[in-house]
Amino acid sequence: MPQPALVLHHYGSSPYSEKIRLAFGIKGLHWASVEIAALPPRPLLDPLTGGYRRVPVLQVGADIYCDTNVILPALDRLASGPSLYAGLPAGLSKAATFGFERDVWLAAIGVRVHFTGDGPADFLRDRKEDYLYIDMSHAAMEPDYLRHRQRVAAHVAWLADALSDPGRPFLGGNQPGALDLGYFHVLWLMRNGPHAEAVDHALGLEPILPWYARVTALGHGRPTALSPEAALTLARDAEPAPIEMRVAGMEAPGLAVGRAVTVTPDDFARIPVRGSLLALDAERIVIRREDEKVGTIHLHFPRAGFEVAAIA
Repeated sequence: MPQPALVLHHYGSSPYSEKIRLAFGIKGLHWASVEIAALPPRPLLDPLTGGYRRVPVLQVGADIYCDTNVILPALDRLASGPSLYAGLPAGLSKAATFGFERDVWLAAIGVRVHFTGDGPADFLRDRKEDYLYIDMSHAAMEPDYLRHRQRVAAHVAWLADALSDPGRPFLGGNQPGALDLGYFHVLWLMRNGPHAEAVDHALGLEPILPWYARVTALGHGRPTALSPEAALTLARDAEPAPIEMRVAGMEAPGLAVGRAVTVTPDDFARIPVRGSLLALDAERIVIRREDEKVGTIHLHFPRAGFEVAAIA
């Protein structure tokens, strides 16, 4: 069976996009790269996502995968190459990554802001009003820098201990995987720039820098540029894949297959996406949307970190 075309909608400085780009590197994949703006509006992406605004987004024909915690399992399921969950139980990798990212994301931003200062005004305004819901200016975050640094440093110490065996080049053993990427991209957020050495010293990163270099060397696979217009055409000309996941009991009031629902992140960028419910289980939510530009689309979200609610 031929491998489906993989299209990633992303931008270069996005840490979560780097997580997926490195997954392409682990699996040695050909993929289509659609460069998008770092800030909305994104008029050529919205028909695919229904307004979901977090990045990256993986497109496989008319199936759209939102959030890296559903993208990585989809890549492992759909694409050839080494498993992203080699050496460790997949559930352990998923749980550890989810917990780590949730615990340190704002702290990691605080560390980065300490060393880089303020970003552009429109970026700060967007993150405060529509994304993080906090003021991430240097003046607002600096009073909490020591607390942020300690929060990240504790995880770094655990990571260094996990990598202390010289015969273990990656967290799962000899092969890199999703757990490495889950830790790496947060460190990449803080180190990416001329201040990397200062961050290394502040967080005690020196013991894990050989591992960091090994993950960096995985590369990004073999990307080919694709225009946003061409990505829309791919979706319009495709049919969503059949839903093969198990449909578990709909435990929330009013939920049933075919019911109009919203799916909303429960932490940041809490913008609801509307559609009709196709499937729901312990790990994934799938909804169907109709759009005049692309026709029928299936959107896939992880269950952890997202809320699904019936529309009255």
